[in-house]
Amino acid sequence: MPPIADDRAPLWRSNRRAALWTFLLFVVLAVVHLWPLASAPGTLSRNDNGDFVLHEWIMAWVAHAVATNPLHLFDANIFYPERGTLSYSDHLFVQSMLGAPLLWAGASPVLVHNLVLIAGFALTGWTASLVMHRWTGSWVAAVGSGSLVAFNAFSLTRLPQIQDLHVEFFPLALYALDRLLTEPRLRHALSLAGWFVLHSLTGTYVMVFSSLSLAGAALARPDDWLGPRFRQVVGYVGLAAVIAVVLLAPFLLPYYRASAEVGLGRSLAETQRYSAELTDYFAAAGRIHFDILQWSRSYFQGDALFPGFVGLALALVGIASHGLRDRRARMLLAIAVVAFALSFGPAFPPYRILYRIYPLLTGIRGAVRFGQFMLIAVGLLAGFGLAAIQRRLSAPAGVAVAAVLVVAVNAEALRSPLRYTEYTGTPAIYDTMRQLGPKAVIVYFPFFDSARFHMNTPFMLATATTRTFHPMLNGYSGFKPASYYEHVRRLSTFPDQPSIDYLLDQGVTHVYVDARSMRPGQVDAIASFPELHLWQTDGNMRVYLLTSR
Repeated sequence: MPPIADDRAPLWRSNRRAALWTFLLFVVLAVVHLWPLASAPGTLSRNDNGDFVLHEWIMAWVAHAVATNPLHLFDANIFYPERGTLSYSDHLFVQSMLGAPLLWAGASPVLVHNLVLIAGFALTGWTASLVMHRWTGSWVAAVGSGSLVAFNAFSLTRLPQIQDLHVEFFPLALYALDRLLTEPRLRHALSLAGWFVLHSLTGTYVMVFSSLSLAGAALARPDDWLGPRFRQVVGYVGLAAVIAVVLLAPFLLPYYRASAEVGLGRSLAETQRYSAELTDYFAAAGRIHFDILQWSRSYFQGDALFPGFVGLALALVGIASHGLRDRRARMLLAIAVVAFALSFGPAFPPYRILYRIYPLLTGIRGAVRFGQFMLIAVGLLAGFGLAAIQRRLSAPAGVAVAAVLVVAVNAEALRSPLRYTEYTGTPAIYDTMRQLGPKAVIVYFPFFDSARFHMNTPFMLATATTRTFHPMLNGYSGFKPASYYEHVRRLSTFPDQPSIDYLLDQGVTHVYVDARSMRPGQVDAIASFPELHLWQTDGNMRVYLLTSR
């Protein structure tokens, strides 16, 4: 089916009413696939997972910093006295800005994170459907593609990783690349740069994966840039790349500095441990395959990359019906092959070459996550398959069969009801943070060692919930600075005089002690030191003022 007539109009303007209804449909699908999250988004969570809480804190911090001190966005309040500590993890700038109005209005970080999580699934499916409607002219095929791109074995098993769940800008970047290769124009170059920048601001991993995917897509269409159009096409692609680099530089430079100071690079040996195995591509997460038929259980080792029987069959139909003649199907096939191969990390020999010549790849540990882009490509190819089936049947029959296949796609992926834990709110004792002065520096005990530093996340969330963000010695992230190890060593004997003197040297003014988590006798021993004055307590949490003698 050919694309609709006005290929120059913005995707959502070709049929605004249909685009709106499609968006609402994907909101409903997101609610269903994530159920029961939407029933209580302020109290249901996965706060039993350290990364989930980390991302709640990051989004709250970014919204806070943008409103109060944007030039110090990366100087987060964790791991004091270090600076640039936001760069130890993804900055989640797009996700944070989506939730910022609610955070500024006083909504809890847990509620905002959950709403943005749901939005990520809905928006990803919607934008993929808009692109496929433009390419096929079929809304049913569009919804099928969007469903496969948004709701798949990978995305539905990675809820704590919100940076993987907002890929709504990648289909738009891919569409812009297609337009640029088809019709080299300045507006297409600007569009490609803009969508790629927005996509990159959702997460560093997806920035790297998408850059290589787009490169593979372009290489799969040599007829569009070789020959007399070479200079024109390459010039516009180069312009798009320059614009993207300039706009992303303020967000990339902190990672460059942190890499020199902390060492954000990953070795090939480490990457190999987090690369795909062939069995991952047979791991299905949907209840039909995992719980009812149970055939996929033996393949699941933590990463699920099975495209689904229906999705895979439709993608094969799409390839067969369009073949290598169709430039769009060809570039999607190239993305699928590139992403599949690179997901095996150093076990795929060209990965080692890319590792040496593409600096951003050195920051990738989980090469298995390349598999997400294979699933995206399969999902988009499936749209061509659905459209081909629809064309071969009469109009009513074509729509009916395609609609049944769309339902089947979603049924295969369905995992709900999902397991969540209950978030009961931040203990009232943390409201004391609002009474601390602007120069307060805080610390939480127990001071967890490196192996358990994820247990710092509830204290981090408390600073986000109270909107205080006082500098703290504690922290949790993808990396930790050398000073954290020194803190652990010097504070392991707390409370004693050397540890208290060390806290004073670090500028700490307030000490939060979780009495139930301390070793026997530690809390009682605090009374022996006149530098620590009990200020507030709820019977368990004790807040001490720390002053010199």
